[in-house]
Amino acid sequence: MSFENLGLPEALLAAVRTAGFESATEVQQRAIPLGLAGRDLMVSSRTGSGKTAAFLMPILNQVLARREAQPDLIPAFVAPRAFNRSGPPRRGTRGAARQQGPVAQPLALVLAPTRELAQQVAQAAIQFGRGIHAFTVCTLVGGMPYPAQVARLKSGADLLIATPGRLLDLATSHPEMLSQIQTLVLDEADRMLDLGFIEDIEAIAAMLPKPRQTLMFSATFGGRIGELARELLQEPERIDVVSAPEQKALIEQRLHWADHPFHRQALLEHLLADAALDQAVVFAGTQIEAEQLAGQLAEIGHAVAALHGGMPQGKRNRTLMGLRRRELRVLVATDVAARGIDVPTITHVINLGLPMKAEDYVHRIGRTGRAGRTGLAVTLALREDLPRLRRLQAYTKEALAPTRIDGLEPKKPDPVIFSERPRREFDGERRPFGGERRAFGDRGGYGERKPFGERDRTPFGDRKPWGDRAQAGDRKPWGDRPAFGGTERAAPEGDRKPFGDRGGFGDRKPFGERAPFGDRKPFGDRPAFGDRKPFGDRAAFGDRKPFGDRDRAPFGERKPFGGPGRGQPEGERRSFAGEGRPAAERGWGDRDDRAPQGPRGGFGKPRRREF
Repeated sequence: MSFENLGLPEALLAAVRTAGFESATEVQQRAIPLGLAGRDLMVSSRTGSGKTAAFLMPILNQVLARREAQPDLIPAFVAPRAFNRSGPPRRGTRGAARQQGPVAQPLALVLAPTRELAQQVAQAAIQFGRGIHAFTVCTLVGGMPYPAQVARLKSGADLLIATPGRLLDLATSHPEMLSQIQTLVLDEADRMLDLGFIEDIEAIAAMLPKPRQTLMFSATFGGRIGELARELLQEPERIDVVSAPEQKALIEQRLHWADHPFHRQALLEHLLADAALDQAVVFAGTQIEAEQLAGQLAEIGHAVAALHGGMPQGKRNRTLMGLRRRELRVLVATDVAARGIDVPTITHVINLGLPMKAEDYVHRIGRTGRAGRTGLAVTLALREDLPRLRRLQAYTKEALAPTRIDGLEPKKPDPVIFSERPRREFDGERRPFGGERRAFGDRGGYGERKPFGERDRTPFGDRKPWGDRAQAGDRKPWGDRPAFGGTERAAPEGDRKPFGDRGGFGDRKPFGERAPFGDRKPFGDRPAFGDRKPFGDRAAFGDRKPFGDRDRAPFGERKPFGGPGRGQPEGERRSFAGEGRPAAERGWGDRDDRAPQGPRGGFGKPRRREF
């Protein structure tokens, strides 16, 4: 269906033709007529389905209607161009123009989860609003200075596009900027739920006037998103666009298994060296991984830059501008920052691993294959990504077939994503599908069987039938039974021989004929070990002389321990430096049998220090 059949005015149709769009997508065919009629909408669609134009066309139609009804009600910052069409704006005209009439306040508000998506929506609005005189878009996102945004709000705008956090900060102090909002659009509401913006959305919705039109776009409407939709929407129309088959046909998906991170890095470098690659987006899991990977690729010569939510807004804008100007060949991004990247020249999307949510994978591969072009989405997965791959295939209902690159094949076998259940084999005759089953009475029941005792059963081995077996009362006493294995059973306890009549071990005498303990020789009469005397014949300790009566020399009469001169009384000792001492006992300084040692004295004289 073409856009001419959707009831759009000629000014918007001309802008659509200028943008190169010929036919409307499914979501546009179903949402635009209902949006023009003022109905609330709940739209489930995936990325690349054309949902941006689906909610922008009804908004631009409202702006065009107000411009035709009130031609003087325009935003203040375009007043010089509007009121001075004959020539360039004169100095100071802006202030005079602001005083000539009221300032146009936004008619519609679009909330987006990320800065990049908000900027993408703003660019699309400017593209489709070319035919509206003095059409103005105001974008409020984080990372920009507050004073500039406050001044921008005071100048007025036709369309306000913002992220929930920054808008709530500014609307709290400037509530007048939301006083004329007629349409509220929640783009990718499920993503805003993941980022924790639901409470901010509820607070912003409470500031908006009523009644109003609300359009909510989300991948799903379950759980908290469904509750929010019931809270904000009034009798909404539900539109479900499950998939975009045209876009899926344009995107080829591949899966490469890697043995380890170094193998995955080699696969990535091989893919980036492909001559068919024009521009590529490589998705990393975290901001740190994105920065590190961008640095590694820059070292080997790639024109690469990182894009993630931790970067200042100015740097993010410059990075996206460099990608659009083809100054960058590779962009390493995270899931949050990649929302809203709309560059038709992106030919490859490479996933280093899989995202936590299957919906993020769909948004990732949607960065390629845009504007009717073909694209390639490659996933480089490790064994640890297997659970996420299973969730992804269950979500998309599509299987990713593993492929290999010559020279970079994995050494490990490919893991089994979904194992097939074993099929049961049935040899009997099956009844046809849908055929009638036999009645319960025609089946062989338990009543047709013979009684248990009359059944023709073969006994186990040579055993007698159960009825002919001896009962427990007819058995012989325990003592008359043959022992197990044919051995002789032990006699009863009363018939056993006395303990003393039993034979001992070997040739030993019976225990009763042994010599009593008292007839043994005393311990002292036994022969000692070797030639030693018996223990009893040794001298006792008591026969020794007292310590003082022993034949020892007195302590004072002992010889000196160290030779002559030792042990003498102190008064009879020779002086230490005496002349009569042997040479061996003299000091080093008193010896005359050695040559002098120079000017230094021996140990007897102190050494004189010379300075």
